[in-house]
Amino acid sequence: MARPVGVKGADTMRAIRAAAIQRIYRHGFEAMNLRDLAADVGLSLGSLYNYIPQKQEFLAVLLESIMQELLADFAAYMAGVEGPAEAMERFVRFHITWHTARREEVFIGNMELRSLSPEQYARVAALRKTYERQLRDILSQGKKRGLWKVEKVPVTSKALLALLTGVSVWYRPDGDLSQERLVRLYQAMVARMLRAGE
Repeated sequence: MARPVGVKGADTMRAIRAAAIQRIYRHGFEAMNLRDLAADVGLSLGSLYNYIPQKQEFLAVLLESIMQELLADFAAYMAGVEGPAEAMERFVRFHITWHTARREEVFIGNMELRSLSPEQYARVAALRKTYERQLRDILSQGKKRGLWKVEKVPVTSKALLALLTGVSVWYRPDGDLSQERLVRLYQAMVARMLRAGE
């Protein structure tokens, strides 16, 4: 089946990406069948290969693109922040908002690293480290200014990321807790944790 008239290649790639995210989220990468994925977006299997010549590399590019979008959105959101206290509040808000809004991508981004080759894994891991470094910088600045007593910045950053990312596993938009209320609860929780060492 050829691409429908008037549909651009970029539109098709976006449709493939969205369908792949749903399939990987529901069934796992190894179980994702390219024939079914092609059917999801109205392509023949042969046409799909024009967009996905190699399944594993497609996953690597997908996971990289998710991290690149996260980093770009984060940079835009943090523009104009003044001081580590405001930066930490914003970091918590951004992380929870982004990760609850894009739960499927977060899930596959964490679970499907195992399906990458060592080289592919290194590419994605480098982007993840870049994001974690943003949090480490905020913690280090707050520590230097005496706002928090953080004994080990790397350990604290990993603990905070685990705490905040875990929200995407259990949070439901139709639950009892609004996203805004959730953000405020976690901002207060993180503030208490960082002050506990004082």
